[in-house]
Amino acid sequence: DTGPILLQKRIDIGEDDTVGSLYFGNLYPMGVDAILESVDLVAIGNAPRIVQDESAATYEGWCGSDDAQIDWSVDVSTIHNLIRGCDPQPGAWSTLNDEKVAFYGSTVASRDVTSDQPGTILGIDESGMTIAVSGGSVRVKRVRVERGPKIPAHESEASIGDCFT
Repeated sequence: DTGPILLQKRIDIGEDDTVGSLYFGNLYPMGVDAILESVDLVAIGNAPRIVQDESAATYEGWCGSDDAQIDWSVDVSTIHNLIRGCDPQPGAWSTLNDEKVAFYGSTVASRDVTSDQPGTILGIDESGMTIAVSGGSVRVKRVRVERGPKIPAHESEASIGDCFT
């Protein structure tokens, strides 16, 4: 956005927060309150006009499917952040047996280096699916195969030892 800033708010972002959890749990309700606060400030003639440094302004477009493809060889933090940054849409994704699989509900499972090939499924249980990455592993709670519904990861047809590409 351009022009002077009327009001700013800050929130803490947790290690496992997603775009969805931040928006629905914090930003949306905070935005409603901020609009009401801004209207009151304008109405009483006390609205601040904080000047932005326009030379530092950038524009970030929508995150699409092309931005969300997972490269399993990058570090565990980057993959975890990609998955949570694409949750709930468009869903960070990879392929398994020529099917597109999107991942949701990521946590860092381990930061211990593994000898398994990045993208290898290390475990599946009711807490999710654990996948080897460079420098550790991530666990995902839900998956969506192709255009199907989001399902608990342990209900997918994937098996331990399968490898995402």
